[in-house]
Amino acid sequence: MGIKGLTKLLADNAPKCMKEQKFESYFGRKIAIDASMSIYQFLIVVGRTGTEMLTNEAGEVTSHLQGMFSRTIRLLEAGIKPVYVFDGQPPDLKKQELAKRYSKRADATEDLSAAIETGDKEGIEKFSKRTVKVTKQHNDDCKKLLGLMGVPVVEAPSEAEAQCAALCKNGKVYAVASEDMDSLTFGASKFLRHLMDPSSKKIPVMEFEMAKVLEELNLTMDQFIDLCILSGCDYCDNIKGIGGMTALKLIRQHGSIEIILENLNKERYQIADDWPYQEARRLFKEPHVFPENEEPELKWSPPDEEGLVNFLVKENGFNIDRVTKAIEKIKTAKAKSSQGRLESFFKPVATNSNPIKRKDAKAASSKETANKKQKTGGRKKK
Repeated sequence: MGIKGLTKLLADNAPKCMKEQKFESYFGRKIAIDASMSIYQFLIVVGRTGTEMLTNEAGEVTSHLQGMFSRTIRLLEAGIKPVYVFDGQPPDLKKQELAKRYSKRADATEDLSAAIETGDKEGIEKFSKRTVKVTKQHNDDCKKLLGLMGVPVVEAPSEAEAQCAALCKNGKVYAVASEDMDSLTFGASKFLRHLMDPSSKKIPVMEFEMAKVLEELNLTMDQFIDLCILSGCDYCDNIKGIGGMTALKLIRQHGSIEIILENLNKERYQIADDWPYQEARRLFKEPHVFPENEEPELKWSPPDEEGLVNFLVKENGFNIDRVTKAIEKIKTAKAKSSQGRLESFFKPVATNSNPIKRKDAKAASSKETANKKQKTGGRKKK
């Protein structure tokens, strides 16, 4: 779910924090990617017709592998260095949200059965997507594929988006790529949407800059976190009747959730006694991530050609010619990306910026000129 309505809130109230970028403009950039969100997109889009997904001869779904393989190659061909971060153990506070998602999938499964019985094509399309779940097997398959492609994988101790944000804050990557906006709430300095969108190559990448978010909203980071909690997040429900715009007005007026609660009309807004906003705030401010000195090494290596053929062709029924051509693309792309970004070739010219030293140098030069004139009687040499 992410943060409810945050994209629109920023578009309306902090438009300078976001800008459209070309996919190719991230050449040479290291980008941390929320793996589960990408896999989910592949499962609902890649090769899907109605309730059917791409499968191998054994009937096992391969949509996630096809999507991950082709999309990662496209990133590499653009000179981008992707780092895929996978979810670890979710925090206890998120288990309630996960239970809601499970219930919604169960309801969607019933609706899907009814749509199939009546032949409702639109219903089949809609409800089949709502039944999709990223499983451990999907994650394991993609981890193996990425390893064979020579692309680094990070298994987060807890939330993938929190670990992505930590890598960004610590300067290990340029930005975080996902569709949910939580990474901004976790403090990522730069955030990208649509980088991994499998449905179209024409959708521009939307880049958000955290410093400009705070500047335009005129909020501190603590206040921004409170704004996100009030708007609605994965860790707790929002207060019924308070959406993003109202939340922004309240934060600007009162400064924190505590003071808002003291001044809120209790008859108009119903607030649960055990509303866990403080715990949600703590999870955003102090997420369970690797300490900076223990973060996994990010290393891009040549592809394992034999391993890719065995895994994709022999085990999952991919076309041998397509896989072979794809491997050549990976090798060419990695050689190209090793050139680095253009600005890395331009080093600042060292200058003497000390005005005192410049003054001393000028004085010495004048003294040397005077001495020469004295020796020549002030006459010009012929």
